[in-house]
Amino acid sequence: MATISDVAKLAGVSISTVSYALSGKRSISRATRERIDAAVAQLDYRPHAAARMLAGARTQILALSAPLRADGHLPTHMRFVSAVVEAARRHDHDVLLLARDDEISGIRRVGASSLVDGVVMMGVAEEDERLPLIRSLGMPAAFIGIPEHAEGVACVDLDFEEAGRDAVARLADAGHRVVGVIGHPRGYVERHTGFIGRFDHALGEAAVRRGIRVVRHWAGIERGSGAEAVNVLLGEAPDLTAIVFHCNEPVVDEAMRRLAERGVRVPADVSLYAAAASYDPARLSQGLSGSTLPIEEMGRLAVDDVLAAIRGEAPGPHHRIAPVYIDRGSLAGPRSEDVP
Repeated sequence: MATISDVAKLAGVSISTVSYALSGKRSISRATRERIDAAVAQLDYRPHAAARMLAGARTQILALSAPLRADGHLPTHMRFVSAVVEAARRHDHDVLLLARDDEISGIRRVGASSLVDGVVMMGVAEEDERLPLIRSLGMPAAFIGIPEHAEGVACVDLDFEEAGRDAVARLADAGHRVVGVIGHPRGYVERHTGFIGRFDHALGEAAVRRGIRVVRHWAGIERGSGAEAVNVLLGEAPDLTAIVFHCNEPVVDEAMRRLAERGVRVPADVSLYAAAASYDPARLSQGLSGSTLPIEEMGRLAVDDVLAAIRGEAPGPHHRIAPVYIDRGSLAGPRSEDVP
C-alpha cells in the first residue's frame, strides 16, 4: 500500500508539502498541487485509517462535486449548489465546492485526506466515472442524479421518465398529433448526461404508443438559439400544434418571442409545455403549463442521504420524485382544421 512518502517522492516534493496539499492547511502552487494529485491518483494513495482518526472523526464539511461545463446554464447550476449549501447549513455543515471539469482529481484529493466527511455529486452521466471512484475510496456519498449501476449508493432525482410520459399523455389526450421538442444543448447528449437520456427515451416511446410524431431540436447556448429552434421546428413540421420545452430559460424566452413575431398565438395556434423546468414557468411572459424541477427538495434529500451514509446507515431505495403538473393556460386542444 502506498504511503505519503511514496507520494512525495513521485511528485518530487517534501512529505510536509503533500500533507499541506491534502489537508488544505496551507496554500500550494497550482503546478505543485497538480503533481501531487497525479501522484495520488497513480499510486491510489489513501491515508491510513488511524491517521484519519487522529485528524478527527468528523470535519463537519461536505464536498460538492459540481463540474462547470462550457455549455451549462450557470443560474440553474448555482440553484443546485445553493440548495445543497442551505441543506448542509441546517445540519451545521460547511460545503467545499469542487467545480473543475475534471471530476475525478478533486474527489481523489479530498478522499485521500481527512478534509471532508462525505461528498454530494451533481452533473451525473449515465456511466459516471465518480461512481467506481467513491466505491473504491469508501466515501460516504450521494448523487443528485441516477447513474447506471448505482445500486447501494444514495441517489435522488426527478422521475424524468415519468416527466416524459406525462408530457406525451397530456398532449395526446388534448388531441395533438405532431409535437416539437426543444432540448438542452447537444453537448449534454454527447456527454450522455443521465436525465437527458431518460427523459428523451421515455418521451419517444410514449409518443410511438400514442401515435404522435415528434420533431426534436437541440438548442445551443448562444444568443438566438431559441428563435432558431422555433424556425427549425416550424420548417420541418409546419403542421405541429404543440412544443415541449426541455431546455433552459433563455432558450424558452427567445422561442416564445419568436413565436409571437411569427404571429403564432398560444395556445390557440400552438400549445406550449414546460417539462421539468429549472425556472418558474409562471413568471414568463406567458405562463407555461407543465412540471418543474424540485431543486430544493433534491438538495435536501441528497444532503440527508450523505449524512446518513456518514453515520454508517445503509442507503434506501433511490429517490425518484414524481413530477407535479400545473395548468397555467398554455395547453389546449388543436384547432379542428389542424387535426388530421
